[in-house]
Amino acid sequence: MLNGFKQFILKGNVVDLAVGVVIGATFNTMVTALVKDVINPMIGVFGGTPDFSKLHFTINNSQFMIGDFLNTVLAFLINASIIYFFVVLPMNKLVRASRKEKPVDPTTKKCPFCVSVIPINAKRCPFCTSSLISKS
Repeated sequence: MLNGFKQFILKGNVVDLAVGVVIGATFNTMVTALVKDVINPMIGVFGGTPDFSKLHFTINNSQFMIGDFLNTVLAFLINASIIYFFVVLPMNKLVRASRKEKPVDPTTKKCPFCVSVIPINAKRCPFCTSSLISKS
């Protein structure tokens, strides 16, 4: 019984998941600090730091605190934009740059007479039997 548990814990995907969760939590802390300490003060310079926490409405003595929800939505949008512009876009550019390969030499050409695709070194077209050697 313990042997099966040991095999389960030591599987690569469980360890990878654990590492991913730890890195994700650390990354979340870093992005939250960036937004709180850098982005929000920059927004505050232009129009004051937005705070909707006291915004609410009442229906039949039930109070709906929509301000907290708006603060959460705004924080999400700021976090998502920071992640997109500072992580996703640069990573996509790096991946795209690393995938660029040198163009390969062509291995085929078109027969000038019947426009069939033939091997590049062909001396005669196998489709129309035209000679592809220029007589000059």
